[in-house]
Amino acid sequence: MLAEARAKLCRLEPEAAHLAYRSGAVLVDIRPAAQRAASGEIPGALIVERNVLEWRFDPRSAARLPIANRYDLPVVVFCQEGYTSSLAAASLQELGLFLATDLVGGFVAWRAAGLPAFGPADIYAYLNSVHP
Repeated sequence: MLAEARAKLCRLEPEAAHLAYRSGAVLVDIRPAAQRAASGEIPGALIVERNVLEWRFDPRSAARLPIANRYDLPVVVFCQEGYTSSLAAASLQELGLFLATDLVGGFVAWRAAGLPAFGPADIYAYLNSVHP
């Protein structure tokens, strides 16, 4: 199922996802709150947990987000490691959002690439620098 979903996507490496975001793509974090709290977040990412993703991004849905008003909206979905996001992005494509894709390696790869992120690691680094 994962391979089939990924075959539909033009998946983005972290640097390419960052450039897409800076060019107007919507970064969508589908991780549960506990995972975001434990691992960190990407500044500017829209948080839409996986269980509500489709009706929040379907332009025909009465429950859609205001930003989800067109089918050519560039959306880059991410999860922790890039598995769930592939299935989610393929699901958005099935709704008609033909530019939906996901982040290869998820949040873990984004952070490893040194891209903007905040969370527990940054808090501890700050505390160590202030109170050595």
